[in-house]
Amino acid sequence: MVLRTPSRPHVGAPTVLKIVIAGGFGAGKTTAVGAVSEITPLSTEEYLTEASADVDSLAGVEAKQTTTVAFDFGRLSLPDAPVPLELFLFGTPGQDRFVDLWYDLSRGAVGAVVLVDTRRLESSFTPVSFFEDIHLPFVVAVNQFDGAHRYHPEQVRTALELPASVPVVTCDARDPNHVAGVLLTLVDHAVKSAASRVDHAPPTTLQDA
Repeated sequence: MVLRTPSRPHVGAPTVLKIVIAGGFGAGKTTAVGAVSEITPLSTEEYLTEASADVDSLAGVEAKQTTTVAFDFGRLSLPDAPVPLELFLFGTPGQDRFVDLWYDLSRGAVGAVVLVDTRRLESSFTPVSFFEDIHLPFVVAVNQFDGAHRYHPEQVRTALELPASVPVVTCDARDPNHVAGVLLTLVDHAVKSAASRVDHAPPTTLQDA
């Protein structure tokens, strides 16, 4: 998918959606938000210090020098989508100790993207379980880091024990078009998930009302 300016404006205001970008420590969340945001992203990056050495393992990401301590925020407009969209992107801190903050960031979101680093796959289990527990639709995006082994999406699905209903895609978090494609995959998945919930909802009776 290529981002482009439409030749003629769409009628009506765009649909505004909140999306959470999650994943393990060093999975590429800040990079993804920064790559696709049309505004200068809000970032709460702080330098890693020796004080966090016992809780923030750098195994596999030894070059990492900073970490998100609150959230990242960006915005992306997609006027060429079937329904014009304005996406508000909230990147979570990756460490498990920030799970309480994930609840706040997920409130009102239409869905989430879980970025996966196959070099540190174990760090993906917590965000996957989190969104399953709160019943928020999510997709898994395998961030293809330079030099990392390339796994087929179905291998990642099996490793993370994901049901067939959860989309698993690959991306480069540095590429705006890749990230935008992942976001559209999520929106489509969230819409289908909402429709499925409506279809399977019990009929409303006068007593229910």
